[in-house]
Amino acid sequence: MNIVVCIKQVPDAKTVRFDTEKGTLVREGVEAVINPFDFHALEAGFQLKDTYGGEVTVLSMGPPQAENALKEALSLGADKGILLSDRAFAGADTLATTYTLAKAIEKLGPVDLVLCGKQAIDGDTAQVGPGLAVRLGLPYVTCVNALSVLDDGKTMHLRRINEDGYDMLELEMPALLTVLASLNTPRLPSLKGKMRARKAEIPVWGAQELGAEPGMVGLAGSATQVVSTSVPTFEARREMLEGSAEEQVEALISRFKEAGIL
Repeated sequence: MNIVVCIKQVPDAKTVRFDTEKGTLVREGVEAVINPFDFHALEAGFQLKDTYGGEVTVLSMGPPQAENALKEALSLGADKGILLSDRAFAGADTLATTYTLAKAIEKLGPVDLVLCGKQAIDGDTAQVGPGLAVRLGLPYVTCVNALSVLDDGKTMHLRRINEDGYDMLELEMPALLTVLASLNTPRLPSLKGKMRARKAEIPVWGAQELGAEPGMVGLAGSATQVVSTSVPTFEARREMLEGSAEEQVEALISRFKEAGIL
């Protein structure tokens, strides 16, 4: 089974800071980690490989330091890691990102399954998985928290979580899935895996290696741009209501109406 897992390196949520003047995340001096949901996509790939054989290739688009995320994936059990890094990719929104990832997967050749985390914790759009599936012309299912492969090795039974409960679905590979944290428990790296990852050379593919059209990547290929951002401020105010219980209730209702709550 030929499996591709897409991962993203994101700022550690525990140490993230915000530049209020620039309206951007402060990335300097902030530890970068693999997006938490992506660990579960990796584990899903490893479990399928353990059962059915094959290969797990990990892709990540980002700056040169994203190589660290790929090496961590190798230490966990991935067979290959490829970094998509080029100044031309800077400023990409999800539309341009899915184009770049799709070009890389097409370059890798036929795949049976593409796995992604549900969403990245820095952007929170949950658009890359479905957008990538459309780019590749693959059927897809999002928010998967249980999966199994039938005896034919091509058909999957999936449980997809939704707002009202869950759906039970059948999907034939090749396909793309985005997975939830409840799908599995990610494994820890082995000593052998760490040693192998430390020595590994991570190939870097830029726009030229992908044969990407200049107007489709990075800021040029993005349909959306961030015009402005701001950090919300909160002001706590306390008011003591006096009078009888009925009078206090009436005053409270009046305050709610003034605030637009009622």
